[in-house]
Amino acid sequence: MKLPKQFKEENKQNIFIYHYVEELISNYGEYIKKNYTDENLTRKELPFLIRIRFSDNTTQQELVELFKVSDAYTAKILRKFENLEYITRIEDPTNRRRKIVKLTPKGIKKTDKLIEIINNWETNVTSKITKEESETLKTILFKLLM
Repeated sequence: MKLPKQFKEENKQNIFIYHYVEELISNYGEYIKKNYTDENLTRKELPFLIRIRFSDNTTQQELVELFKVSDAYTAKILRKFENLEYITRIEDPTNRRRKIVKLTPKGIKKTDKLIEIINNWETNVTSKITKEESETLKTILFKLLM
């Protein structure tokens, strides 16, 4: 990972967490751009598919709130996923107006490929730290988000 000049060993405690996160996000974006090609999905749509994979009984509204995007934008993406047969929407038995978004077998296969790429990126980006340090990092990041 090529870092801006401000990132120096002697300066590491004076760099904002934001800048570290920003560099990781940028690196991830470049990695996905280089390692994932799919004429059916854009890079901006991938996080929706992954979140659906790891969410139980998620709804369109929950995705809107999670990604902080409009209802219309989310509906457009979900329609596209339905047309590609990656998801299905089923009626919520507790509220008939809500639709639960679920991956289809084709969607699971698609996300399996994405998960492999994400795992490879994570392995690459954490290659200079130990497994224990990686686990500690995840614990700290979880605490930051709480």
